[in-house]
Amino acid sequence: MSAATPTAPVAPRRRCARDSSASWRWSDRVGLAFAWALGLLFLAVTAAIVLYMLAQGIRYVRPELFVTHPAAGVSERASGGFLDPLLGTVIVALMAMAIAFPLGLGIGVWLSEYGNPSWLARLTESTIEMLAGSPSIVFALFGTLIFEQGALAFLSRTNDGVVYGRSFFAAAAMLSLIALPLIVANVREGLQAIPGHVREASYAVGKTRIATTRRVLLPAARPSVVTGAMLGVGRIIGDTAIIVVLLGATLRFNGASSVPLLGTLRGTGSTLTTFVYENAPTGEIDQPEKAFAAGFVLLLMVLALNVAVDVAARRGRRWR
Repeated sequence: MSAATPTAPVAPRRRCARDSSASWRWSDRVGLAFAWALGLLFLAVTAAIVLYMLAQGIRYVRPELFVTHPAAGVSERASGGFLDPLLGTVIVALMAMAIAFPLGLGIGVWLSEYGNPSWLARLTESTIEMLAGSPSIVFALFGTLIFEQGALAFLSRTNDGVVYGRSFFAAAAMLSLIALPLIVANVREGLQAIPGHVREASYAVGKTRIATTRRVLLPAARPSVVTGAMLGVGRIIGDTAIIVVLLGATLRFNGASSVPLLGTLRGTGSTLTTFVYENAPTGEIDQPEKAFAAGFVLLLMVLALNVAVDVAARRGRRWR
């Protein structure tokens, strides 16, 4: 009896990564075409806005706009630049992130690594979700009620015992609330993406949970933390309602006392968003060239933040 001839193993049939759309039902193909159309329409609208603002901004932006204060004038050439709104944007962003970043980092770490007691963790998650879905005008009205109290008079402008509740402190405090959900969400996502064996290895060598979080997990989640911070900054510098209500939207800084820095922070001011709003054709000042120039600068800031977010996200994917 002859030995059986060994047969070569049959290679398993490779499954296509994605079925051909030709085999789909007509309703599925219509849905796919509709999704593509909406996506292309969204890209076209976004590209049109960005290209139009870039083209108009390049026409009107001048170096002297960055170093001169806004002033009253009958022409756009005589009305100065937007130095104060530009500095106001930077000041508000720094102050708001000084509040939101450590708070969001701590909340994100606690929700991801601890979460005890569970009822408090669920309540915190619900609160963060509520903050993410609330319009900024609600924060502005809430901030007005808070900072008009006499106990917080030292943080805003006062006159004859009347607390106005408008200052950089008030605006930054409320702006930090709109950036907080973005920071918390990205911190949690970065920590949850770290494999569990990394924590187990750290515990096996005698590290405590706090030491593991501080020395192992947070450095590994740094790209997500940076992403959350950059998204928060972009949300802050793009807000208008809180600035108008709580900062006053005065084109120039209007300090509340003679103390240089503290007086400025207790006083009123503006940012690039309110400067664009006031100088738009529908605004009170109606100087569209200034509005396009300021919008161009604001758009460049937002695009730079988006590039930073994309770089951080790519680094995070490479690490994982």
